[in-house]
Amino acid sequence: MPETADTMTIGALAAAAGVSVETIRFYQRRSLLGRPERPHRGVRRYGSDEAQRVRFIKSAQRIGFSLDQVAQLLQLEDGTRCASGVRDRRAPACGRAPAA
Repeated sequence: MPETADTMTIGALAAAAGVSVETIRFYQRRSLLGRPERPHRGVRRYGSDEAQRVRFIKSAQRIGFSLDQVAQLLQLEDGTRCASGVRDRRAPACGRAPAA
């Protein structure tokens, strides 16, 4: 992600999401949050999508979801996993062509 005015450092991301830097790093180790590329001799930059993702994780935890459950929810949101019974009836099922 190129450095622009709408990107932030890990400290700014943590502040924007209302968590600590260590929480951000913990989520990265748990693969709940990605690690952006580090430019040569530069600082990783995060965008507003990452701040929104961290806020979602914290909100889900507050209502009782475990981090493993949050990871499953994030996989659904990312489109990397399909769970039976959790589909929009208008959208085709995972791996199937739309009905004619």
